[in-house]
Amino acid sequence: MRLCASQKLNQSRSYQHKTTYVRSSKPLQRRVISSAATTLQPVDNGSSSGATPAGSPDGLPKQSNGYKEAIMMQAFAWDSCFQKNWYGTVFSKVQDLKAIGVSHLWLPPPSQSVSPQGYMPGQLYNLTSKYGDREQLLKLNQALNQAGIQPIADIVINHRCADEMDGGVYNRFRDDVDHKGRRIDWGKWAITCNDPTFQGSGNPDTGDDYGPAPDLDHANPELRAALKDWLSWLQRDIGFQGWRFDFTRGYAPRFITEYVDASTGADSLNVGEFWVDLQWNGANLEYNQDAARQRLCDWINANGERSCAFDFPTKGLLQEAAKRCQYDRLRDARGKAPGLLGWWPAKAVTFVENHDTGSIQQHWPFPSDHVGLGYAYILTHPGIPCLFWDHVFSWGEGLRREISSLTALRRRLGVVADSPLRVLTADKDLYVARVDGRSGSVVLKLGPRYDMGSLLPRREDGWTMALSGRDWAVWERPAMTAGAAGGAAGISNRNGANNGAGPQH
Repeated sequence: MRLCASQKLNQSRSYQHKTTYVRSSKPLQRRVISSAATTLQPVDNGSSSGATPAGSPDGLPKQSNGYKEAIMMQAFAWDSCFQKNWYGTVFSKVQDLKAIGVSHLWLPPPSQSVSPQGYMPGQLYNLTSKYGDREQLLKLNQALNQAGIQPIADIVINHRCADEMDGGVYNRFRDDVDHKGRRIDWGKWAITCNDPTFQGSGNPDTGDDYGPAPDLDHANPELRAALKDWLSWLQRDIGFQGWRFDFTRGYAPRFITEYVDASTGADSLNVGEFWVDLQWNGANLEYNQDAARQRLCDWINANGERSCAFDFPTKGLLQEAAKRCQYDRLRDARGKAPGLLGWWPAKAVTFVENHDTGSIQQHWPFPSDHVGLGYAYILTHPGIPCLFWDHVFSWGEGLRREISSLTALRRRLGVVADSPLRVLTADKDLYVARVDGRSGSVVLKLGPRYDMGSLLPRREDGWTMALSGRDWAVWERPAMTAGAAGGAAGISNRNGANNGAGPQH
């Protein structure tokens, strides 16, 4: 979610916009008041085949295999709310989504909202939004579940728009829809006491302030109980199977643990928008983004590993590599992938674009002439790849075929979230990596350099070229010939390293 200070909201209430942004060559950055500090401890734990996360805060291991094979898709863009019956549009594509190999579909915020995109929710149980109504949503979720695609709801619970004024600001909430469970007609007690605008009387905020709407007091057990009732209702009665948590910098990650455990459970795919600011030197993105990925690891640990995180460092480094022909960005000092997927791939949701970074907002877009290259990277590498609706259904048949072919290759070779990765070389104009899946191996080449030298996968070693596009190519080899030696079969490793854990987590 990103609401710009200059953007006009079609709203009946006058919520003051205190959020400002920096837009230049850098990614969109929120100016927030942070209430928590992060201690960085980038210590390699010696793993060679992916991170081995520490136990959750309650001492119980929560690592799950339930979504290792996931291919996710965001099923809306920033302007989808302006298209009549968006739920019907997505419903008409269910079989296409199944054919592409999508396993989890991220749907927009389901509740009535002051803003058309859904990120300023009011009446949580009112499922009539700009995307459609409750019956249309039920029909869509039923079709998705029958097709083996798990619907994921966009959960906006950092803040909630109030209905009535007290003291000259909106800070009293109504509950206009009959429903089971605890009521949500809250007073000022439900708003954090240090919200700078809405005069709350609750506990201090446990995260960053969100200016446009009242920040909810997640430290209040009565409020949490009501939110858990709502989440359970969305799962039980509406058919959702997982959550995408919006603006998770706004409240403590320990509450994520409670919300997931009370609803979908630890084995479901949940992902948080924990936006991390990357390190820049003027207009140039720094190569080392360890601080950002450590913050992501800290957040995942603190939520008991109930939620994955969007891999913002990987997006930033990958698109800078493509834009500037700096493919040496794609290997860190230890020889691993440079984003979250290099440290904790099983919890890294990788993506090329979303509704904030691209779409009509264009806050931090991937270079449009290299979008296919971006998908070649995330769909051949570890992590949980997330496709973007517009790229599949609005950018033309050529890109759609590339994405479909790459998802099919990922499935065919058994590449999953924690598959072993070896970065074989990372030069300015050439990146080569090998990933070993359950059913075969894949070699990815990025960059304009034609001559791969000894890194060229050889046919006599069982390799065949599977796909290629602008500045990228992919070779595959089935597992039956995985023991072959020589050439790229081995593959000659120029300072390559297995993907594995880097931080203390």
